[in-house]
Amino acid sequence: MAGKTNETPDVIKDDDLEPVADETADRARLVVTAHSADADEATMLLNMLGIGPDTSTSIVESDVEEEEAK
Repeated sequence: MAGKTNETPDVIKDDDLEPVADETADRARLVVTAHSADADEATMLLNMLGIGPDTSTSIVESDVEEEEAK
């Protein structure tokens, strides 16, 4: 049997992530909400994807703050 390695997968830093296009996020929201058992599950999944009601506001606010800082 081949030896196991304890390598960890590459981790992507938050700074390296780019926001998704609005159209892509809208389509993802439709798919997630259509297949979720209830509103709580849909909200949880959307937040995990970074496009939920709790995260979309903070992303927009952080973009505005970055633009104002320039």
